[in-house]
Amino acid sequence: MNTFTKRLLVTVIGAPAAALAVWCLAVPLAGVVLTVRQGGVTQTVGPVTIALASLLAGLAGWALLAALERFSARPGRLWTITALVVLIVSLLGPLGGAVGPAATLTLVLLHLAVAAVLFPGLGRRSTTSLGT
Repeated sequence: MNTFTKRLLVTVIGAPAAALAVWCLAVPLAGVVLTVRQGGVTQTVGPVTIALASLLAGLAGWALLAALERFSARPGRLWTITALVVLIVSLLGPLGGAVGPAATLTLVLLHLAVAAVLFPGLGRRSTTSLGT
């Protein structure tokens, strides 16, 4: 396994780790009740959901980067633009569906924590390996 692949794996695994760290600080330690409204139903957001969602985000980001590296002349730039758009759209969920300000803040921080790992970890690979 080459260095780039190892870094990508660490990045994809690091995203759920960062999100779970935020969850641990907010929910068990600070006592935030992490609930969202979806379709008229209120649901609690737990660590399994957070880990799976952030892992899927990392895998999707990796897959997109791999496709862009294969078919685009500027994969790093396209990946970063796409990732920023996805982050902004993803923030609409907590801003519109979280129950209460503490849940809203926590969910926004969860999204930002995942982005803080994925952006440099995945975006840097493309610029390092392809010189774009």
